[in-house]
Amino acid sequence: MNERVSHAAEIARCPDAPSTQELLRRDEDAKRQPPHYTSESYKFLGDEDLPFARYTSAEFFKAEMEHMWTRTWQWACRVDHIPTPGSYYVYDIGRHSIVIVRNKDMEIKAYVNACLHRSTKLKPSFSKGSSPRLTCPFHGWSWTLDGKLAALPCSWDFPHVSKEELQLPEVRVDTWGGFVWINLDENAVPLLDYLAPLPEHARNAGFEDRYVALHMEKELNCNWKVAVEAFLEAYHLAATHPQLLIANSDINSQYDVYSDTVSRLYNPNGVASPRLKRDISQQEMLDGMILGDRKGLKSKLEVPEGSTARRVMADYFKDIIAQSGKDVSSLTIAETIDTVGYFVFPNGQFFLAPAFPQIHRIRPIGNDCSRTLFETLMLPPLPEGGTRPPPAEPFRIKAEESYQIVPGVDPTFAHAFDQDTGNVAWMQEGMNASRKKAAKLANYQEVRIRNLHRALDNYLPDEVVRFAQETV
Repeated sequence: MNERVSHAAEIARCPDAPSTQELLRRDEDAKRQPPHYTSESYKFLGDEDLPFARYTSAEFFKAEMEHMWTRTWQWACRVDHIPTPGSYYVYDIGRHSIVIVRNKDMEIKAYVNACLHRSTKLKPSFSKGSSPRLTCPFHGWSWTLDGKLAALPCSWDFPHVSKEELQLPEVRVDTWGGFVWINLDENAVPLLDYLAPLPEHARNAGFEDRYVALHMEKELNCNWKVAVEAFLEAYHLAATHPQLLIANSDINSQYDVYSDTVSRLYNPNGVASPRLKRDISQQEMLDGMILGDRKGLKSKLEVPEGSTARRVMADYFKDIIAQSGKDVSSLTIAETIDTVGYFVFPNGQFFLAPAFPQIHRIRPIGNDCSRTLFETLMLPPLPEGGTRPPPAEPFRIKAEESYQIVPGVDPTFAHAFDQDTGNVAWMQEGMNASRKKAAKLANYQEVRIRNLHRALDNYLPDEVVRFAQETV
């Protein structure tokens, strides 16, 4: 490592603010923190400029679609979306379409969503439902849920066709955390290897025991990476979400890189941003933390003398969850309320705390490099012993529409989402308008963005990576 790189790594963290680890050690239950909460995994990944062509070039996007999206694990739906034999769910990425089904033995299968006659889609894009067979709506060719050809109308006219050869092409499928994952590459590494260390770190998050209470979709006028990267750093909080600084540690955040495919943002809540440059009382911080669903909220939560906003808010959320019959008393303050977000390349974002039950999925819309679908699912804990509610239906809004029109979304969350998604089109437009050809990234706070592009380059042909670099 040369002197410049060594120096860059040493000064990565903000020198004027306590680290996330220092903040966590102040909690009264700090000694009970899980090991992954008390560890760091930062890696200096260089300080080169990042070419805008990686976001704006149709050729670069085409290479991504052909070489990366076809070889990576992506969560396609929740297990809840296919609860019974015959249930199906369609997941689309670019030109590719996959239909996921439950067969009669409750096994999960995934097939290329195209008839083997003349390639009509067996099920419409973005659809779900139940069907005893996969039947082409055009000419009636039909397959069992195990992918075997069941009906070939006018078979006498196809003496040259062997039914045994017309098995629907299967797509690799697996499950973790109550999510169904697909991979178009039959030689892909096992899912748990791809996700490591997330499954171990999420052991107490209980993703399997959650349900889809809200499903929002928003169309965005930007490249998919612009949308992903908006949630990989907390550097934007002061400019984009100034209302959150009173109870959000912001520049104290910790950034961890575990592999090419998994990274983490650790953002402690109930800690005022050092940018405010004034003393913030614990009560002010508690009041600033009250976002989202206020059902059952007392008229005013009070911080007793000697306690902290973090402790009070954690206890409040534990009480709310306990009322549904689920015991989360063993969770630490940090496990209950902190924004601990894991990014799984290329497009999945998972937040561990039950007080922050968001899951994101981001993917291109069709084959347009500047159109993206941004999905947010709210996954609160499932009531213990209760009936699992059916997944909420997705509600889609246009790029120019506000989250305020989504039924069931809290206005404070809607405002924050509007702030985030309002910036991405401006960034995409600015990349096209800019006289410079590349972005300058922070060494520490934007390291996860560099890691995303490092992972992407592992899938792309060398000449495509060189093409983008040569545009700078």
